[in-house]
Amino acid sequence: MTTHQRLSRADFRRPANAPEQVRVCVRLRPGVGTGQGQNSPCVRGVDSHSLEILNWRNELETMKYKFDAFYGEAATQHDVYMGSVQPILHHLLEGQNASILAYGPTGAGKTHTMLGSPDQPGVIPRAVRDVLKMTRDATGDKCKYSVSMSYLEIYQEKVLDLLQPSPRDLPIREDRNHNILVPGLTQKEITDFADFESHFLPASSNRTVASTQLNQRSSRSHAVLLVRVNQIQGWPTYASQAAKLCLIDLAGSEDNRRTGNKGLRLKESGAINNSLFVLSKVVDALNQGLPRVPYRDSKLTRLLQDSLGGSAHSLIIANIAPEKKYYFDTLTSLNFAAKSKQVVNKPFTQKALPETGSMRPAKPEETETLSNQSGAGRLPSLSDGKRPCLGFTDAGPEAKRTCLQEEKPLSSLLPLENLEPALAERLLRLEALEKEQAGSHALPLLNTPRRERLNVLKLLDETRRELKSVKEKQLEMEAQALKRKDSVLFPRAAKPRKQATVLPLQQVQTPVKSEEEEEGVVILKQKRGRKRKTSAFDSENKAPPEWEVEVRPDLLARSKTNILSLLNSGSVKDLMALHRIGKKKAQLIVSWRDLYGSFEKVQDLEKIHGITAKQIDSFMKANIFNFLGNLQ
Repeated sequence: MTTHQRLSRADFRRPANAPEQVRVCVRLRPGVGTGQGQNSPCVRGVDSHSLEILNWRNELETMKYKFDAFYGEAATQHDVYMGSVQPILHHLLEGQNASILAYGPTGAGKTHTMLGSPDQPGVIPRAVRDVLKMTRDATGDKCKYSVSMSYLEIYQEKVLDLLQPSPRDLPIREDRNHNILVPGLTQKEITDFADFESHFLPASSNRTVASTQLNQRSSRSHAVLLVRVNQIQGWPTYASQAAKLCLIDLAGSEDNRRTGNKGLRLKESGAINNSLFVLSKVVDALNQGLPRVPYRDSKLTRLLQDSLGGSAHSLIIANIAPEKKYYFDTLTSLNFAAKSKQVVNKPFTQKALPETGSMRPAKPEETETLSNQSGAGRLPSLSDGKRPCLGFTDAGPEAKRTCLQEEKPLSSLLPLENLEPALAERLLRLEALEKEQAGSHALPLLNTPRRERLNVLKLLDETRRELKSVKEKQLEMEAQALKRKDSVLFPRAAKPRKQATVLPLQQVQTPVKSEEEEEGVVILKQKRGRKRKTSAFDSENKAPPEWEVEVRPDLLARSKTNILSLLNSGSVKDLMALHRIGKKKAQLIVSWRDLYGSFEKVQDLEKIHGITAKQIDSFMKANIFNFLGNLQ
């Protein structure tokens, strides 16, 4: 066997948040037996990355596999750890998750690789020791680290706590950031390796093992050690980030004909093989880009959702046996390792800020909660109509008193008598709703259920936005009224003048400005009726003339030009914004325009099948005033 060349840490470094493939290394355990017959080797290493296995269809041929690393029979625990495991641990200090998974058939050496022995410690004790050392060295004035651990096993599709054993099956949940959590799982803070050993060694004895014909201490469950690294930054932000290291020792797939399993052992091996089969299906679904990945078909794959296709830097250590009698188990493991190498993960850093107004370091047990709720700020309770000022959290008492003074309602700032009736009614209704919401939250929102709390905050936020838009609209209307002196839409109060004496039959002629002198949008014109002969009596007692409202011709022409431009250049969505134009008509307009070119005038819409001249007139009347508003 060729000696393994250790990988450098630079080989594992990638740009932040860059997708990366799952790393896979293969470890070949030393052979046992006489080395003859069924105990003769069927696998041979080629170099530090490749190996070859006999082709079972033709023993004169071999099949070659290439991985990120290959460790032969002479490789030690130190070689495996330094070559593949240690280089990915630095991601934990960056707030990114990492996962190391030992895979292989029963008797291939997975537990030895992960746990090892007192003189040859495995991946788990070495990784925990290095994580504690890294956090201790990185802790300073600007940031502090804390490390905690949890230990569980998946036995017959039940998630069991190993630190505090109980028969209760723990649930697996997913938070809003798609992090996988196990509520109710015991978590112990560790400060040094002695703390870790005091918790881990008794918990390891709680793991379910049994004797089979292939192994005296065969693992009957999947064991998962979770090491959480919490970072808390110092003043002034006190932001926190949490990273998770998953160290997984899988139970091996079993051939019941060789293990001789019966009764409970048979039931255990069935659960193990089924979970490993689902794990293979998950890898196939990720590689094929299927819309549904069957994570939920097994507790194991649900727990590994972060590690395969998720947000972790993942490493799979595939353990294989060299003997011919394990040929098909070895071939299956190599095929699984080869397709797992194609899975792409997307690691990223999740940072969380402390609650608003709480500028203090977060406790270690709170860090995970902060990470799970990143981006979801909480509002202080609203009572007595006072609104919190988030910008003066650290200001003095005088600033806080100024900030928390009671706000005047908008209705007291705006003259309701000058508002449109519908607008004034809407304003008063929104203010009543805001007062009702403020009064109902005299107690802290944290005492209400989470879903109800989010709904209330959302409704309150929408109410405030509507109040703000109403105020802006009123200010805009007042500005337009001041700008247009003689506007009919917003008439100004007339100056008091002397009252004229009008005779009973006196005819009053109202002077009308010419079109060139008009400054508003609307023009008043006398209606033109059909001329008829009038008598002397009619001329003395005729009714006063009738007036009609017309739009200034220049503005009307510009509005028609804007509508025509929108018809010639707007998308389906833009056209649907017009009145009397639905999705179907908008699609017909765009299709006709693509076939025959632009419209020369708005009346050309009549050429489209299903649009009549009457509909075009109605369309123009409905949209003309919207464009007039944009011209002013």
